[in-house]
Amino acid sequence: MNLEDRMTELESRQAFQDDTIQALNDVLVAQQRVVERLQLQMAALLKRHEEMMGQFDSFEEEAPPPHY
Repeated sequence: MNLEDRMTELESRQAFQDDTIQALNDVLVAQQRVVERLQLQMAALLKRHEEMMGQFDSFEEEAPPPHY
């Protein structure tokens, strides 16, 4: 293999690697957006769960009716 063929091969490999890295980066960015959205949803669900548990706790703390 002469020097020109080697350079052409290296440039071709570099171009392919650049495309692969860009594709992987695009996927990573999309996954990060999904993770962030899921974190927001999880925080909202936890808040809602705590609010609901607070409502149930207040029912349990009430004294039983006088006829017991």
